Amino acid sequence: MAEEMKKYLLDLMNSTEDVLGIVVTDRDGVPILKVAADEVPELAMRPNFISTFSMATDQAGKLGMGKNHKMVCIYGNYQVVHFNKLPMVVTVIATNTANTGLLMDMDKDISALVSQLMHVVDI
Repeated sequence: MAEEMKKYLLDLMNSTEDVLGIVVTDRDGVPILKVAADEVPELAMRPNFISTFSMATDQAGKLGMGKNHKMVCIYGNYQVVHFNKLPMVVTVIATNTANTGLLMDMDKDISALVSQLMHVVDI
């Protein structure tokens, strides 16, 4: 089953232009499932980078605007989109030229995978 899920993520990554990697982690950034192209920056795949989303989303929640569902970070050469699927977090790493709207629309495709993972993984 894990291989099927990994293949699903790989197909999703390859079907969206300029996506370099997709990582499904727990709240602390521990990888559960990941796929990545050779060009993906190693630092973006590290748990300490991915876990910062949880801290940022907690702080954003204190602003009184409700629960944070997505976060987009754009750097010099890359952009990172985090999806809040607690108890899991999905991180999509892409080039800075990727269509941000398409990256955010990946949420629909990823939601089905995350719901299946929640039945398999006990977090």
